[in-house]
Amino acid sequence: MTILAVLIGTLIFAVLAPILGCLLAGLDRKISARMQGRVGPPLLQPYYDVRKLIEKDDVAVNGTERVYIICALVFTLIAGGIFVSGGNLLMCIFVLTLGALFFILAAYCTSSPYAQVGASRETLQVMSYEPMVLFMAVAFFMAVQAILGMGSFDVRAVLYLDVPVITNIWLVFLGFLFVLTIKLRKSPFDLSYSHHAHQEIVKGVTTEMSGKTLAMVEVMHWCENVLFMLWVALFFVWGNPASIILALVVVAVVYFFEIWIDNNFARVKWQTMLTSAWVVALVAGGINIAFLAYL
Repeated sequence: MTILAVLIGTLIFAVLAPILGCLLAGLDRKISARMQGRVGPPLLQPYYDVRKLIEKDDVAVNGTERVYIICALVFTLIAGGIFVSGGNLLMCIFVLTLGALFFILAAYCTSSPYAQVGASRETLQVMSYEPMVLFMAVAFFMAVQAILGMGSFDVRAVLYLDVPVITNIWLVFLGFLFVLTIKLRKSPFDLSYSHHAHQEIVKGVTTEMSGKTLAMVEVMHWCENVLFMLWVALFFVWGNPASIILALVVVAVVYFFEIWIDNNFARVKWQTMLTSAWVVALVAGGINIAFLAYL
């Protein structure tokens, strides 16, 4: 992985991810509305919302807030660039987590109790999903090693496989699907920030954010969602070009499944989220990695 490749990948991701993420967000609203018996907003409503935010004036409690959000957005784009360029999956995860920490700091730097409660819950969410995500990276390395005889964290390694890694780490994939609901901030795990109007702590982390700062947060979430879907696709891609079609179909099914979960389950307590995520990581990740270790 060269710096030039990452820069090119980041540029490509920065251009395409917001477009795809905006469409995914619009599709999310549309499907959710249909599930609730409503017509729903236009497909491009997320774009209209962000454009309106950009046109507004910023009213910030703390000027440092925007700096932290810019850092969070930049690191999210870099994480996407690392993945798109075929780079190190583990590094992609670490950089994305660094962006999440800046997002949390942006809420903590205000004196708003609502934002700080949201930041605390966001921290708990990171603690909940991170073990399973790290297990995913380790399992990916071991699955590549089992198939090729040589392990690698590089995303581009899937292009040299005869079979997809899902054949060896399907248990890890199921565990990742569980924590994916947390990463997408969907019910029952939308404790810190919700894309819907039912959030009881007034949009949680973003309570004190407005204007261009809030617009950057929305764009960052679009990019995160695209990157998470790319992680899902990674399980189903191998040397055969036709596998890309299979991966796209799986991504569509997974995203629809996450929307269905969001509309059919009530929010749980943070203790339930933390415990269940760690149990899933230990069972799904631990057993699958132990199996690969003796394969």
